[in-house]
Amino acid sequence: MTASRYDKIAFVASNAPDAIAAQERLAKAYGNAPETKADVVVALGGDGFMLHMLHRFRDRGIPIFGMHRGTIGFLMNEFREDGLRERLNVAEGSRIHPLIMEATDAAGKVHTAPALNEVSLLRQSYQAAKLRILIDGKARMEELICDGILVATPVGSTAYNLSAHGPILPLAAPFLAVTPISPFRPRRWRGALVPDRARVEIEILESDKRPVNAVADYFEVRSVVRVKARMDRTSSVEMLFDPGHSLDERILNEQFGY
Repeated sequence: MTASRYDKIAFVASNAPDAIAAQERLAKAYGNAPETKADVVVALGGDGFMLHMLHRFRDRGIPIFGMHRGTIGFLMNEFREDGLRERLNVAEGSRIHPLIMEATDAAGKVHTAPALNEVSLLRQSYQAAKLRILIDGKARMEELICDGILVATPVGSTAYNLSAHGPILPLAAPFLAVTPISPFRPRRWRGALVPDRARVEIEILESDKRPVNAVADYFEVRSVVRVKARMDRTSSVEMLFDPGHSLDERILNEQFGY
């Protein structure tokens, strides 16, 4: 038998019945190590569950191999029960870094949260948001009237960012996408690419009249007055993919309509 670099596997599953049933069968076939002693985590579910697991195991030094037992599965590998150790042994790794959001609310309290996909600002009422955009402390757009704006990482560029007509970024691209959501003025502004070392700051104008929420992946802060986002290269998590099906390959396929 070929020695495996991932002898101890921890299986985690979403609440979906298919995922739970798969976890039980896989644990019986391969064992189920405690998370604290595992060499690798196999996550069973969809992209939403995978995002939660990436947050949960961030900075713990344990790679995550997702298998699709959910709805979309962009971040997941194909589900197969046979030959799992062999698949893990030849899997290719992709290391991703989070954004750090610092959101100041109307009471002056600063809320900090990581975001592996994006930091998004969304209007809280029927009125459009008015925003000022600063990059590294310099105002680049004095007023943007819109439903919101987001700052996306390369791994998050195919999620909400793509739905908002933002650019798809290769995983190794040293950029962040700054993408408006339903811009009204300037109407034709489609967003910008900024270096991933940049500090992006969004100021909310007329925040009493036009309240805005800020969200880092799934952590939400209501009634913000200022939001800062920057990439944290001191923090990371590694995702594992079958050969030929890496995240870079999926991002390329997405750009060519697959």
